Amino acid sequence: MIGYIKGKLTTKGDGNVIIETSGIGYIINVPDNSPLLLASEGEEVKVFTQMIVREDDMSLYGFFDKRSVMLFNKLLTVSGVGAKAALSILSVLQPDELIKAITFGDSAMLTRANGVGKKSAERMILELGDKLSDFGIPGSGSIEKSDTLRHPVPDDPRSEAIEAMYNLGYTKSEAASAVLSVENNDLTTEEYIIEALNNV
Repeated sequence: MIGYIKGKLTTKGDGNVIIETSGIGYIINVPDNSPLLLASEGEEVKVFTQMIVREDDMSLYGFFDKRSVMLFNKLLTVSGVGAKAALSILSVLQPDELIKAITFGDSAMLTRANGVGKKSAERMILELGDKLSDFGIPGSGSIEKSDTLRHPVPDDPRSEAIEAMYNLGYTKSEAASAVLSVENNDLTTEEYIIEALNNV
């Protein structure tokens, strides 16, 4: 496993950089908003990395700091979220913005990322909502995490349906799984609840 690479930035491409160290040039995929892209070619940089290995591909993903690598890895634990989607999310949201969006159930913020739909965003909120406490909650003040369960995202029928089923006695996981399994994306809260009740 490669924790980080320190070397000379030789090339900046579309969504990637090449870092040369010990005569080897490493192609590293980076977020579009990465501070690494502000470095000048020839400048020495340090890139924190995560290697993703598949049967037909082996790629490096790089970030300016360890915190971003940790968030990237958290996103990869969400079912249906791959490395490209995770990188896309970190390309449009700064770490603090991402943490707030997931913690407070702001699916609209998450769907700003290319390739991330409403269902994927809600799945991230469901699966990671209680797993980011180690990162801290930016601007949360005295708001308790339990408040996010009691107050769904405004004007989000799916979130409101999940909340309603939770209040009916279903677990958060059961409610979310049932609502997210409804394929229609244009239903009212009540219609989502009716459809979801057929899925539990």
